[in-house]
Amino acid sequence: MLKRISFVVVSTALLAVYESSQGQAQPLIPPTVEEAMAEAMTPSNSEQMAEMAELPCVISRFDPIMRRVGGEEGLDWRLMSAIAYSESRFIEDLKSSQGALGIMQIRPIVARHFNVPVEDIDDTETNIRLAGMLLAELDTMLRIPRSTPEQDRLSIILASYNAGIGHVLDARRLARSEGANPNSWEDVSRYLKLKSDPAYYELEIVQSGKFTGSGQTLHYVDEVMRKYQQYCKIATLS
Repeated sequence: MLKRISFVVVSTALLAVYESSQGQAQPLIPPTVEEAMAEAMTPSNSEQMAEMAELPCVISRFDPIMRRVGGEEGLDWRLMSAIAYSESRFIEDLKSSQGALGIMQIRPIVARHFNVPVEDIDDTETNIRLAGMLLAELDTMLRIPRSTPEQDRLSIILASYNAGIGHVLDARRLARSEGANPNSWEDVSRYLKLKSDPAYYELEIVQSGKFTGSGQTLHYVDEVMRKYQQYCKIATLS
């Protein structure tokens, strides 16, 4: 489970850190699943080889880093691996047209927010660590009750990682205003779709404006959660 830390007030400036990851570049020739997994399982240096000797890799050659960062950040490393698969197919040097970099597709503004030199995003462990820090902070900012079903909580966090937390907070406010459940992914996703309708995005409670990327975000959440469930079947948490 993602660890919970003290609440962070969402300012206009801070919301810029969580801008949408939509429009990320994919490889010019997308790899097949088999090619992607072969690339993911190929060790890149002696240090990673040594780590794998201590703990066999099951999902990818990044398992040791994912496990270490997940443990330190209070994250399920299998969820982080599912995000990496969906973001980059485990391709370390992927760069999007929006400037997102690496295996977790981290934007420079995220590095600056966490006081990490932008040039360090290219380092895979730093890239993964920044994603972990971002996920943990999103969890805190969303303030989802502990009683919320895990699938709903993770889906809302993933939507924030992809679409930007501002749009997700708007969708939750809209849901609450109409008597729906702001902690239900089914309800939140419905209001994300409605944020393309001026009858909704022009309401005073909507702070991040129009949102037209709900289709991409819902697909992203479904893909990551499906991959996460697959990884849970083949790898243990600890």
